[in-house]
Amino acid sequence: MTTWISGVCETNGINIHYLRTGGAKPPVVLLHGLMGSGACWTPLARALEGEFDVVMPDARGHGGSSAPHHGYRYDDHASDVVGLLRGLGLSRPVLLGHSMGGMTAAVVASRGAGGIRGLILVDPTFLSPERQREVRDSDVADQHRQVLGLQKADLVAQARARDPRRSPEIVELQAEARLKTRMDAFDVLTPPNPEYRDVVSAIDVPSLLVIGDSSPVVTLEMATELRSLNPRLRIEQVQDAGHGLPFQQPERLAEVVLSFLRELA
Repeated sequence: MTTWISGVCETNGINIHYLRTGGAKPPVVLLHGLMGSGACWTPLARALEGEFDVVMPDARGHGGSSAPHHGYRYDDHASDVVGLLRGLGLSRPVLLGHSMGGMTAAVVASRGAGGIRGLILVDPTFLSPERQREVRDSDVADQHRQVLGLQKADLVAQARARDPRRSPEIVELQAEARLKTRMDAFDVLTPPNPEYRDVVSAIDVPSLLVIGDSSPVVTLEMATELRSLNPRLRIEQVQDAGHGLPFQQPERLAEVVLSFLRELA
C-alpha cells in the first residue's frame, strides 16, 4: 500500500480523504459501509490495481474525511461521491459499494450522475421501512460509543475471537476504521432510506448485485425481485458469506468483480 496515493478532494464544503492506486487505467471507485474506511478495501484494491485505477474514499464522518455536524443522509453521501468523481476528473468510472456504500452507489447511479459506466452493489442496505426502524432503534450506536473508549488492541482481540477466519490484516484495518468513525455518522440510520425499488428501477448502466448466501439484508428472493424491475441487473451469490461478504470472502469477491469489470472494458 506504500506506493498508493493519499489525497484530499474538497466538495460540498468538506474534505473527502481518499486512497488511490493510480495509473492510466479505467477508474473504479470503492465505497465502504458504516464504520469502515477506504483502507478497508485494501485486499480488493490489490486484486484490481494491475488493471484499474482504484479510488477508495472515506465517507464523511469516517477515516480522514471531514465530520460535519449534519448531512449524513444518503443524498448527502451520494452528492459527496459525485463531487469526488468530478473533482478528480474520473472518466466513466465504475462504482462499487458495500452496505451503506452500496446504497450510496445505487443512488448516484439512479440519478444518472457522474457519468458512470457500471455499478457493483455488494449487499447494499436495501431495507424495508420496518427493518430501517429496527436498525435505528437497536443498540448499534450505543455499542459504537462504548467502542470509542477502547484501545485498538482490545478491539482487534475482540474481533479475532468473534471471527477467527477473518484475515489479521482486515481485522486491523476495520479496528482502525471503527475508531475513526464519528458518532454523527450514525445519522444515516435514520429512516426513511431512499425507496430501493425505485432506485434500482432508475439505474441505466450494467449492474451487478453480489450477495452472500446467509445475508439478513438482501436475500436471493429480494435480488430476484430487483432483477425483474431492472433487466440490466445481474445477480451473483457467494457461498459461506453474510453481510460482511467483502471481509469473509475477499478472494471470491475479487474474482466476481474482476470478471464483471473485464466484461465492461
